Amino acid sequence: MLLAATNTCVVEAGRQFKGGDHLGWHEPDPTNDIFYIQWAERNRFQVGDSLLFEYQNDSVLSVEKTYYLNCNASNPITAFDNGKSIMNLDRPGPFYFINGTEHYCTNGQKLLVEVMSQRPIPKSSPSPSISLPPEGSSQMSPSAYASDDSIDDSTSASDSVVLGPVPMASLATFLIVLMLKP
Repeated sequence: MLLAATNTCVVEAGRQFKGGDHLGWHEPDPTNDIFYIQWAERNRFQVGDSLLFEYQNDSVLSVEKTYYLNCNASNPITAFDNGKSIMNLDRPGPFYFINGTEHYCTNGQKLLVEVMSQRPIPKSSPSPSISLPPEGSSQMSPSAYASDDSIDDSTSASDSVVLGPVPMASLATFLIVLMLKP
């Protein structure tokens, strides 16, 4: 019986989100002043992602929390009014955006984005696998674990089972107990 595992990880490239999706960046309808709050809650932002703000005759400012809460545009970190702005989310934590016109901001044109640390994503390379003994065989190999050098590449997909880490540990424990049984 052979067991093998590969611990390889890759990091996913950043995504670009259009601020407000189809609505874009403008003062929300008075009956929906929490539009941008709801939009941010529906999305998951990670380090490396970016926000694209598209707007006309408007502005977008990146500000500190206090300025965000008070819709105060007097001291922005960055400010754009060119109609198409990209903000890079280059660190974990909160990012605060407001419109530069106070009454637009107080009417709901502000956005808080919480950025999560980017986690490596497991590569879709070979998962842990087990080669099953031939049918009718009740004997198991002397070692439940094999080194990478002793893996038999001739095993076909029809006689392999792919298991995740928890079932794999349970199966290994079961097999060891079974092998030690008289």
